[in-house]
Amino acid sequence: MIYKTKGVCSNAIEFEIEDNVVKNVEFRGGCQGNTTGVASLVKGMQVDEVIERLSGIQCGFRGTSCPDQLSKALKEYKETR
Repeated sequence: MIYKTKGVCSNAIEFEIEDNVVKNVEFRGGCQGNTTGVASLVKGMQVDEVIERLSGIQCGFRGTSCPDQLSKALKEYKETR
C-alpha cells in the first residue's frame, strides 16, 4: 500500500502487511536516517502495536511527524480490510 503523507518532509510511505504484521516500510523523502530507523524498528511488529507506539508523535510545530503519519497509514489500512 502507498500512503500519501500530509504535513511532513516525506511525501509518501509504502508498506507491506502480512497476517497483521508489518513486513516492510519505505518512506519516500524525509530525513533518511530517521525514516530508515523507524522503518527498521517497526519491521516484524503487529500493526496495532505500531499504531499505539507512534500515534501522536510530533515533529516541532507541525502537529504530526513521519512516525505519526505511519500510524495514520496503518489505521487507514485497517479500515480498508
